[in-house]
Amino acid sequence: MKPAVSSEFDPTHSLFGWQRQNAVAAPLVERAEHIYFWDIDGKRYADFCSGQMNVNVGYGHPHILAAMRRQMEKLTYIAPNFPTEARLRLATMVTECAPPGLNHVFFSNSGAEAVETAIKIVRAVTGRTRIYSGWQSYHGATAGAAAVSGDPRRHYVEPAMPGTGKFLYPNCYRCPFGQSAPPGCHFACLASLHSQIVLDGPETVAAILLEPIVGTSGLYVPPPEFISGVRALCDEFGILLIFDETMTGWGRTGKWFASEHFEVVPDIITTAKGLTSGYVPLSATIVNQRIRDHFAERPLVAGVTTEAHTLACAAAIANIEVYRNEGLIERSATEGAYLHERLAAMKERHPCIGDVRGKGLFACIELTADRAEKKPLAGYRNSHRDVATDFSRRLLAMGIFLVAKWDFIFLAPPLVITRCELDEHLDLIDRALNSLDELM
Repeated sequence: MKPAVSSEFDPTHSLFGWQRQNAVAAPLVERAEHIYFWDIDGKRYADFCSGQMNVNVGYGHPHILAAMRRQMEKLTYIAPNFPTEARLRLATMVTECAPPGLNHVFFSNSGAEAVETAIKIVRAVTGRTRIYSGWQSYHGATAGAAAVSGDPRRHYVEPAMPGTGKFLYPNCYRCPFGQSAPPGCHFACLASLHSQIVLDGPETVAAILLEPIVGTSGLYVPPPEFISGVRALCDEFGILLIFDETMTGWGRTGKWFASEHFEVVPDIITTAKGLTSGYVPLSATIVNQRIRDHFAERPLVAGVTTEAHTLACAAAIANIEVYRNEGLIERSATEGAYLHERLAAMKERHPCIGDVRGKGLFACIELTADRAEKKPLAGYRNSHRDVATDFSRRLLAMGIFLVAKWDFIFLAPPLVITRCELDEHLDLIDRALNSLDELM
């Protein structure tokens, strides 16, 4: 959406991604603090999606701003072949937070770049080319990351990078294999993936890439047996396992990384967003010893001009210190449990809600036109109608920003949100859902 600005600016000079350039104007944001931002007219909005699920510690945190000021006075940038104290210290801190065995880190700028790096790595290490990923997935906007995404945003790079394959990620609310959720499930999704590997030829598959908990493609939380089953398939066929934790890393799900919920360690984790809480762009591709050893005497052909940007690394160090000092990972688990209790109660009151799911302070409301039949209200790609746009605008008018698309309403407030703030804004969301009940 174009911002509503005063006449001294011409908003048409700035192009906005993923939207029509003549879309309805959004408010011009002037400042932000804690979980709130304010437009130029002084109206306050609660950010219930942490920007783009990245401002985990909230806006304007003094500890991060102070660390950035100190780093700016010493060094903001140096060519990436030079180590800096901030880069080396951050790499150590990241490996301390990551699952055991993931002890080596390559820094780039975005989740998409981290995925692109992972693709290069697995192809180099295995000598294979195929990358499998879920239909219900989104891995980034660059050509390679979009190619391994299942989300319709991949259409904009098609014909896409060769060597990609898609599989069906578990959707236990509406199983594509017609099975019931565990414990009655026979995991046809795993059997199908096994068959796909065999038919393609295991010797051609370099990696399986997945979000351990799917993000904005539906926020599906898989049964633990699926994640452990994928790990077993990778071990059986010599395939590397990549977890894309761009959204789910850094406390979003109540753990440092979502993989901890499943007690499965991948070979690679890609992550960004909450690494710096959006204060400066930065991402990481975290790998195990086997992968690091492969490049001991071979070049790692990856990197960009701003690889391991010094100011970004300093911001990330301070950001991780905030997570630790303020107990935000544990807070996400505790307040997340409360959030899901509130959403379950909303489901009882609103027939338009078919399902609520998620982990920690990462939740999704899925809408339905018929709860018994699980019929969609909007439908995939708004095949029935567009309800998300009007609902988002209604909430924005009420002073709440969140992300909604198709039948999905996502809630991912900053981890610093208080119980009182949760209640205040969940009450408003509860009230806004009445308008969707009327559509049934």
